[in-house]
Amino acid sequence: MTPMQALSIARERDLDLVEVSPMATPPVCRLMDYGRFKYEQAKRENEARKNQKTTDLKEIRLSPRTDDHDLNVKIRKAEEFLGDGDKVKVSVRLRGRENAHPELGRQLLDKIVEALKHAAVVERPPIMEARIISMILSKAPGWEPQKAAAASGTHARKGAKSETAPATEPEAAKDAPPTEATTDAPPAEATSAEQTPSTLS
Repeated sequence: MTPMQALSIARERDLDLVEVSPMATPPVCRLMDYGRFKYEQAKRENEARKNQKTTDLKEIRLSPRTDDHDLNVKIRKAEEFLGDGDKVKVSVRLRGRENAHPELGRQLLDKIVEALKHAAVVERPPIMEARIISMILSKAPGWEPQKAAAASGTHARKGAKSETAPATEPEAAKDAPPTEATTDAPPAEATSAEQTPSTLS
């Protein structure tokens, strides 16, 4: 039909005339609620974006003079990034006289690789970029962080402690003096004296 006929039908039905195949011969159009169509399309795109997992590149910066304690903190942070599914770029910056000894930076990177060998694989080996030696790590196949297991173990230990805790006496009961019997029986000495006959003449 002609475009004018299609437009008149769309107006009668209170719909929009949307061209869906402009390259066809003749072009193909559809009668639809275009506003609702765009809304549902945007909704599907948002759902697909939510289900899509994005991988970010996190960077950790070090120097050859980084202390062992700070290095351990950086290693734990890198493990946390890897557990979230991100890649980690480890960079060692050389300054001054350190540029004459790049092997110090490579030794530091080797130490990090050794510490994370259970959780990471080297995606890009160490390379020298100006005054920075850097490498890229990614999560090792099959490795998962142990956060959930550690949390459940803590709860289990707490529960076991509360179940096996012995019942304690109230403080007032422990401090109170022992109670005396309130029977009407005479003392033992008096009873024995009454039972023995008198020896007076």
